[in-house]
Amino acid sequence: MASKITKCRVILTLAVLMLFVGHSAHAQTAQEIAKKAFSSTVLLVMEDANGQPLSLGSGFFVRDGEIVSNLHVVEGAARGYAKLIGQTTKYDIEGITGVDPNYDLVVLKISGGSSRSLALGDSDAVQVGESIYAVGNPQGLEGTFSQGIVSSIREVGTDKLFQMTAPISPGSSGGPVLNAKGEVIGVSVATFKGGQNLNFAIPAKYLKSLLEKTGTAKPLAEAKPAKTQRSILSDLGGRSVEGVSGSQLTWTYKAFQTGDYAFSLRNQLRENVRNIYCLVIFYDTRGNPIDVDIVRYQGLIPAGLAKRITGKVDGSVQELTRPQGAMSPSTRIEFRILDFEIVS
Repeated sequence: MASKITKCRVILTLAVLMLFVGHSAHAQTAQEIAKKAFSSTVLLVMEDANGQPLSLGSGFFVRDGEIVSNLHVVEGAARGYAKLIGQTTKYDIEGITGVDPNYDLVVLKISGGSSRSLALGDSDAVQVGESIYAVGNPQGLEGTFSQGIVSSIREVGTDKLFQMTAPISPGSSGGPVLNAKGEVIGVSVATFKGGQNLNFAIPAKYLKSLLEKTGTAKPLAEAKPAKTQRSILSDLGGRSVEGVSGSQLTWTYKAFQTGDYAFSLRNQLRENVRNIYCLVIFYDTRGNPIDVDIVRYQGLIPAGLAKRITGKVDGSVQELTRPQGAMSPSTRIEFRILDFEIVS
């Protein structure tokens, strides 16, 4: 009888050891996950038809020569390139092979670039409290690796969205969110309008469905992807660049043209904002861009109000954009809000 009990104990001990070893074989350290993710994650730089910067984002390889990102990263872009984290080589984006406006996902074909693809995990098995890691390029800071947990699984109609504590910012959009095995369980989506430290990711199961429907690459200028009214993101607001606008530029008129100007930044949100980055593009009488200026306003603009701020470009731009002696330009001036921070 004693020998039977001893045998049972040995069997149970071996079973527990096998389970532990099996689990350890799959789990990875944070350092291992970061190293693997960095070799497959890219910085995306999107431009308009004039070669002016439109947006920064992140992406990651899912197949040879194909990367995944958020649709809103490439919206309105005429061209762009991808660059692996820590490397200098730039790979032109050939076009779009798959797009899902409902889940803000896009698959891009790039020329000449390849890297090890990240494995997709089972996003249906994700649980609240599970440790996760977000990889991307927030504010253009390449190779940012953030740890957190899944803080909630949100129901959006019949769909799901992961809420997480891993910090992400504009520029993180499209980056992979990984589990403890180094598998992609979601795709980061950057700061939402109205959000305060609320970070979200699109579950990987929607990406798996999209990868089954990819086809021949279409040029960015021809594809012109756009979100539909039925978007998983619609109930949570838009990107961080929505809700703040620039307008009413005037030149500081002096005897000698100095290029000093002022314009209004308007906060259309119900929350206060600060740290606003605005790209100002100046056009000549033929509609061609002649100069740009990136203006940063660090102060706070209360909800629903505006602030007059100043900038400076070459004095010849002032002369080329206004009638003689006038303070307001007669040519087109374009304002693009690149980023801002929502505060309490």
